[in-house]
Amino acid sequence: MKVLDALREFFRPERRPARPWHGLRERSVQCIGPHGLHRMAYTEWGDPHNPRVLVCAHGLTRNGRDFDFLAQALADDYRVVCPDVPGRGRSDWLGVKADYGFPLYVADMITLLARLDVETVHWVGTSMGGIIGMLLASQPHTPITRLVLNDVGPVITAASLQRIGQYVGTAPVFAGMAEAEAYVRAVSAPFGALTDAQWHHLTAHSVRPVEGGFSMIYDPGIGDAFRTTPLVADVDLWQVYDGIRCPTLAIRGAESDLLERSAHQAMGERGPRARLVEIEGVGHAPTLMDEAQIGVVRDFLLEGRGTR
Repeated sequence: MKVLDALREFFRPERRPARPWHGLRERSVQCIGPHGLHRMAYTEWGDPHNPRVLVCAHGLTRNGRDFDFLAQALADDYRVVCPDVPGRGRSDWLGVKADYGFPLYVADMITLLARLDVETVHWVGTSMGGIIGMLLASQPHTPITRLVLNDVGPVITAASLQRIGQYVGTAPVFAGMAEAEAYVRAVSAPFGALTDAQWHHLTAHSVRPVEGGFSMIYDPGIGDAFRTTPLVADVDLWQVYDGIRCPTLAIRGAESDLLERSAHQAMGERGPRARLVEIEGVGHAPTLMDEAQIGVVRDFLLEGRGTR
């Protein structure tokens, strides 16, 4: 009886640990590309048995840790999975740099979903991660049932790609973290007015130790395409966007040079007729780190609480 009484005491509701799944878990999945196998890392938040899964996909030179704040806020409602697209974060760098591209990224995400053993997901995609989401969501039998596009849409301006191409793969080795943070703040100035703690977080997960200091935690080879075949015209993905049928939220930084206001407005009028939100004081792209931006995403996603 004493043992039973002790168990009852331990498992009283008020004694249970609050939000037990809020710590992140680091995992990886093996994928295959045109030139062999590679490992894609991801972080996972929330109950690993929750059938409601949210995938958060990052931008070109970023990584899954950008979504730590959003993931923590949604971990009670979702199993939140934040992959490092190959060539970024903890994922493998590809030996053949020409393999970096959306066919491989989309295929890797399907492999990830198979690892997660889920048939449907909600999706938050920033910039490149949003394009991956659009490509998946436009497919017949898509696993995506609710989609958030963060400062990306069917028209990607050549000017923004030229700006991005100026810094991708060109970062120096930083002598220390203060120097690294100054660089991250400079190239990421369009993110808007972040707190010091938010800049520290982004920087801590943007660099890795190397001989002589710290370097960016992405493969410089990602920038090869920008240098060898620079774009002179906008990228048109309207055919992809028009194929999307799931509820969609389109967020735009009010000062974005990648998603123009005219394209953003048109996203509300065709295809999935996205709900439109514009974030003042931000360019490309909103970080989804502060409470207001997180609230916009949370409210939209949880409207779909009845759908996986």
